[in-house]
Amino acid sequence: MHGRLNHYDIGKIIHSEKQETVKAALERKYDGNPQNLRDEAVRSCGMAAQTIMLAAKQMGLDSCPMVGFEYDELANVINLPENHMIVMMVVVGKRVQDASQRGGQLPLDEVVFQNKF
Repeated sequence: MHGRLNHYDIGKIIHSEKQETVKAALERKYDGNPQNLRDEAVRSCGMAAQTIMLAAKQMGLDSCPMVGFEYDELANVINLPENHMIVMMVVVGKRVQDASQRGGQLPLDEVVFQNKF
């Protein structure tokens, strides 16, 4: 190669530059902005919970997202660091009985908006 870059080396350089650009953009968005950090944590946890529940279903297990518990009390029980937050819990296992009936699904036109609110 004698001083010349091949396609692989050029790809690594471009990839590294893109990583640095994305990293800088994320630092600008989140540094010193607790609301943005919280919003991202909630989004990320929602996606993680969905992935866990889909994987559980694929494995023949049941799952249920949980909210409404005593967040601060649980944080104390698990010694959660101050710079972390609990968003939800996901229970995974085998159900003992069927879930209770729900109130029903809202009509699609009440929850889906196209090109306007």
